[in-house]
Amino acid sequence: MQIKVKPITLKLILMMFLEFAVWGAYLTSLGRYLFSIGLGNQIKWFFAMQGIVSIFMPTLMGILADKKMEAQKVLSLCHGLAGLFMGGAGIYCMISGSQVQFAPLFILYSLSVAFFMPTIALTNTVSYNAFAKEGMDPVKEFPPIRVFGTIGFICSMLLTNFLHIKGVAMQDSYTQLLSSGILSIVLAAYALTMPACPVDSTKKGETFADAFGLKAFTLFKDPQFAIFFIFSVLLGASLQITNGYANTFLGSFAADPALANTFAVKNSNALIAISQASETLCILFIPFAMRKFGIKNVILIAMFAWVGRFAFFGLGNPSMPGVLLFVLSCIVYGFAFDFFNISGSLFVEQNAQADIRASAQGLFMMMTNGFGATIGTLAAGAVVEAYHVADAVNPQVQNWPTVWYIFAGYALVVAILFWILFKDPEKKAIR
Repeated sequence: MQIKVKPITLKLILMMFLEFAVWGAYLTSLGRYLFSIGLGNQIKWFFAMQGIVSIFMPTLMGILADKKMEAQKVLSLCHGLAGLFMGGAGIYCMISGSQVQFAPLFILYSLSVAFFMPTIALTNTVSYNAFAKEGMDPVKEFPPIRVFGTIGFICSMLLTNFLHIKGVAMQDSYTQLLSSGILSIVLAAYALTMPACPVDSTKKGETFADAFGLKAFTLFKDPQFAIFFIFSVLLGASLQITNGYANTFLGSFAADPALANTFAVKNSNALIAISQASETLCILFIPFAMRKFGIKNVILIAMFAWVGRFAFFGLGNPSMPGVLLFVLSCIVYGFAFDFFNISGSLFVEQNAQADIRASAQGLFMMMTNGFGATIGTLAAGAVVEAYHVADAVNPQVQNWPTVWYIFAGYALVVAILFWILFKDPEKKAIR
């Protein structure tokens, strides 16, 4: 039996692959590089900035794509600017060598992520438009295409891990920033080959609240929605902790000669890539879990998985058999990340009224990836600084387990409170 794949499907697969390859080039390894150049105590600000810009930039670029400029052109514009600023950050680090200063690097990086973060939603918009033009079912067609985004992220991570330039691994070098910038500029050009998206500038009578999706905030009048969004912030606080500090933590074992040449230390980005592989597999398990356990229990699984994610890092070490706990931490990440983000999105879809569902989804993302990720990253940074584990001058490797146990304890308290306070909504059919 011959399987026919439409040309547009292949185009969208490549778009998704490049979209997340841009992110994977640096997201899990940036903290390790910053630590190596003496900016370990500033890691929190680099990862908090992703949350800060996620509060407003996706909304602004979405309005631009809805009313003024075709979405594929906005996608191209955003990637072009993101690539130039990230490439500029890499060039600055290359020129500065060991004298990299926080302010110029942070400004260039911040401008880059400000334009990158909206592109995640814009690629979805471009994909859905292409499906509509081709008469394709997005529910059926989109998930297998989106999986190639995760594959792109993994491939980029592995490239950053294994490729050495002038004898230095990219995960320890500014070259990861250059790689991300180049990929972003490539995607800026490629986005212009996507089918044209409609622009609707004719809507009349919209209020300010309608235009900016603020009507979704009326959901806070519903006690269950209010509890859900509050816990979205609390759980969102866990999202960027391991992105910012897992690679830094694994790299810190290089100070111990007995562990410096272990796989987990020398190839930490490759080890962390197991997390993304787990994420890919867990996506396929979600429909069964939703039907079997219901939304509340699936979210609880995610919350307890975060406990495991952090606790296994604290218990493990790079030698055998301790490294298996690191692997286990990466495996449970798929449940921690996917089970909350996707089941939470389904809760919003099934329980918000139809006229504000899109805005409610935006509010959910704002709570998790915006406010939650920002607060969590800054709080995690304060804990890391308190134990001096990311201080290049006086690193204390022996204190890392305590830091991970604090994060695990936080996740455990959040899970218990959610179990007590959140009522299981009426179970609805999962298509």
